[in-house]
Amino acid sequence: MSQVLDTPPPPAPPAAEPALSPAELAARHGLSVSGARPSLPAYVRQLWQRRHFITAFATAKLTAQYSQAKLGQVWQVMTPLLNAAVYYFIFGVVMNTRRDVPDFVPFLVTGVFVFTFTQSSVLAGTRAIAGNLGLVRALHFPRAALPVSYCLQQLQQLLFSMGALVVILLCFGVPPRPSWLLAVPVLVLQFVFNAGLALIVARLGSRTPDIAQLMPFLLRTWMYTSGVMWSIEKVTSGRHLAYPVRLLLECNPAAVFIDLMRFALIDTFTAGQLPHHVWLLAAGWALVAGAAGFVFFWQAEETYGRG
Repeated sequence: MSQVLDTPPPPAPPAAEPALSPAELAARHGLSVSGARPSLPAYVRQLWQRRHFITAFATAKLTAQYSQAKLGQVWQVMTPLLNAAVYYFIFGVVMNTRRDVPDFVPFLVTGVFVFTFTQSSVLAGTRAIAGNLGLVRALHFPRAALPVSYCLQQLQQLLFSMGALVVILLCFGVPPRPSWLLAVPVLVLQFVFNAGLALIVARLGSRTPDIAQLMPFLLRTWMYTSGVMWSIEKVTSGRHLAYPVRLLLECNPAAVFIDLMRFALIDTFTAGQLPHHVWLLAAGWALVAGAAGFVFFWQAEETYGRG
């Protein structure tokens, strides 16, 4: 009986650990948030790793664009040519702006093709995320691949148009010149600029679908102020415009890229001396729009496809 009384009591159970929150549990086991925004350098690397997807997606979109039409891919050339024909009739014949511009048809067609490249890139960018929600929600990839691929699609479209433009230049007596090679750096700078704009409107359009409805009106206004159908130099030289107005017209990025392409391709423009600051403006617009658009789009990376 005494042995039973002298037995020490059993040890007390250990105190229960405080419950951890889900975030603390994830941190303890090395888990990360699915779809979290990577750092900017990592995002650039991921985008580069998907370069083959970007080119394949752009080519597939271009091929399917006119797949339902009987003429098929012929419309890739016919569409910008028909637009140029309409503008020629209205501005060249009815308004007779051709009298002040030598080589008016090459002048007009070049302006239409170059501006259409920017216009189509921006319009496609507004629907890059909103129009591919199934793809965005199903697969994990840098979402910037979509706006960039749409710009690449428009670049491929422009290359078809440039083939038609070369034929037009030759038919109107514009001989091939070494300056035609300058079209390559112009297209590179314009592609970077267009991609930056497409990234900006892609983020805006992913949250506000009405952007896609508003954008055609803004782009049409931009076109009429960019010297597509008329010469900015001819108009401004004969009028006493306020300096801010003249500066806006001359620094207009669309007008800058159009002037560079005309300078590269049309001998009446090549004969003159294009100011060096036009190249600097083109490079500056490409750098600012490309970098700002990329960072602006990346900042909302984790929000695309949600809500």
